[in-house]
Amino acid sequence: MHSDEWAQYIEATEGISKPWLLLQWRLQKLQERSDRMAPEDYATAIAELHQELMALGEWWVGREAEVFGLRNDANDSR
Repeated sequence: MHSDEWAQYIEATEGISKPWLLLQWRLQKLQERSDRMAPEDYATAIAELHQELMALGEWWVGREAEVFGLRNDANDSR
């Protein structure tokens, strides 16, 4: 997905408050401009995004269905 499409998706799904989506969008933007960056600058930017991702911690715990689009199959079979 192109960064413009990510931005539209984030806006359409009210994802501005979802840090995992914003990180994916930022990663896509970085990848799109990677060919115009020095390898050292790209590596630094990737490391910064990785650090921000790790700082999120286990933000998804208890929100698996929302975050990963999972259904609760146990409830569906009733």
